[in-house]
Amino acid sequence: MSDIDGATLTGNTKIAGVMGWPVSHSLSPRLHGYWLQHYGIDGAYIPLSVRPENVEQAIRALPVLGFQGANVTVPLKEAAYNMVDRADPMAEKLKAVNTIVVGPDGSLEGRNNDGYGFLESLRAAHLGWRPGDGDAVVVGAGGAARSIVAALLDAGVPRVRLVNRTADRAERLASDLGAAGPGEIEILAWTDRDQCLADAGLLINATSLGMAGNPGLTLSLDLLPEAAAVVDIVYNPLETALLAAARARGNPV
Repeated sequence: MSDIDGATLTGNTKIAGVMGWPVSHSLSPRLHGYWLQHYGIDGAYIPLSVRPENVEQAIRALPVLGFQGANVTVPLKEAAYNMVDRADPMAEKLKAVNTIVVGPDGSLEGRNNDGYGFLESLRAAHLGWRPGDGDAVVVGAGGAARSIVAALLDAGVPRVRLVNRTADRAERLASDLGAAGPGEIEILAWTDRDQCLADAGLLINATSLGMAGNPGLTLSLDLLPEAAAVVDIVYNPLETALLAAARARGNPV
């Protein structure tokens, strides 16, 4: 037996992990490792650093290597959807997966609970935000953005202003989620990202810009109402330059 972070592992240890590129920023191994140890579960949750070009081989290897499953983080969520054998209704709608469960027969089920988690984090933060406060601006059009946009529309946000560096990816997201809720999705050019903040009730950075080791998100907040909540899905660093700038001008973050 070996000892990793205080957890005693055996030959029967159940293994799961988080797959992404990069994955060094992820706190998931520490989070899940804590609960495994707390409840005395013979398990290990490990970081899986997978380049995008190797995602298919990595996912197909999960049952071969005895994994119970894996979480999927940026930028692999959309690719993972195409690799699983079946998907839950939310993952089907979003065409993105953040959780893979390995079945007893080795089959792969994809799930997506990102949108639920995002809305719960908003409620837990007590930012005073309500879905009817105005349009939401979402920066990014990847797997995380898909979940966030769908959740916002389902929650009753009147309109999502979607801004992405590549227009075709934003258009594909809007096309896939066009019937996701009663609201609308408006695609705006990357060059208009500063202007689209006017009268918004919520701003979300759903990209990896600002993450440790990545360039920051270049965005002027001058037109954003001071009452608008600002959210960044990046949590390493815990306070990104975007959040620091928003906090300094009085926005709830």
